[in-house]
Amino acid sequence: MNRGFYYGANGMIMNQRKLDCIGNNLANMSTAGYKRDTAIPNSFDEQMILVKHREELSGTFRQTYIDTSYTDLKQGFFEFTESPFDVAVQGDVYFNIRGYNGENMLTRNGNWELDSEGYLCLSTSGRILGENGEIYLGSKDFTIDVDGTIYQDGEVVDKLLLSYIDPESDVTKFGVNMFTAASASEVPEDLHYEILQGALERSNVDLNYELTMMMNANRLYEASSAIFKLADGMNQAAASIARKV
Repeated sequence: MNRGFYYGANGMIMNQRKLDCIGNNLANMSTAGYKRDTAIPNSFDEQMILVKHREELSGTFRQTYIDTSYTDLKQGFFEFTESPFDVAVQGDVYFNIRGYNGENMLTRNGNWELDSEGYLCLSTSGRILGENGEIYLGSKDFTIDVDGTIYQDGEVVDKLLLSYIDPESDVTKFGVNMFTAASASEVPEDLHYEILQGALERSNVDLNYELTMMMNANRLYEASSAIFKLADGMNQAAASIARKV
C-alpha cells in the first residue's frame, strides 16, 4: 500500500478538524463568556491504528491525528452595557449555574434575566447560584457589589457562589460557554477578583490570529490533498503497467 495515501488522507483529516475548530471560534466571537478552543494533534505508531494494513507497510510510520481540543481560559474583553442583568468578573473565578438537568456547571456568561418564578437565571442554561442556593429576586430592583454580594432595598439577599479554576487547567465544555472542571475549587482568600454589574465579558477570540491559523490549515489541507492525489496516480500507473506485463 502506497504510504502517500496515509500521509495525504491523515493530513486532510487533521487539518479539516483544525478548520472546524477555528470556524467554531469565529462563529462565537460575540458570544458572552465563550473561550476559544485549539485542536491538539497527537501521534502514534501504525501498529496501533492500521492493523489491517500493517503487514503491507515497511519501516516506521507515525500518524498524526486530532482527538481532543484545548480550551483557552484567558479572559475576554468587557463590554459595558449598564444593564443590571449583565454581570462580568475580573479574575480567574466563575459563576455557578444549576442546569435545568440538575447538574451544576460553571460559566463566565453574565447575560442574566429573571425566570417566570422570579429567580436569577441564564435563560437557556439554568439558575444562577448564590451561597444559599438559587437566587430569588422577585420583580424588585437589585444591585451586586464588587465582591458578589446581592442587595435589594439595602438588604443582603445572597452572595454569588463563585469557583476558582487555574487558567492552565483542563476543562470540559458544555455547549459554547458552560464548563465543568475537576480542579474547580473555592476561591482562595488571597485571590483578587472583582464583580462588575452592567458589563459583559465577550469571547477571547482574536480575529486576526484565527484568520492566520485558518489560512495555514487551508494550505496544509491542500498540500495533503495533492499528496493523496499523487499517490493515487502512482498506484493507477503501477496497475496499468502490471496489466501490460
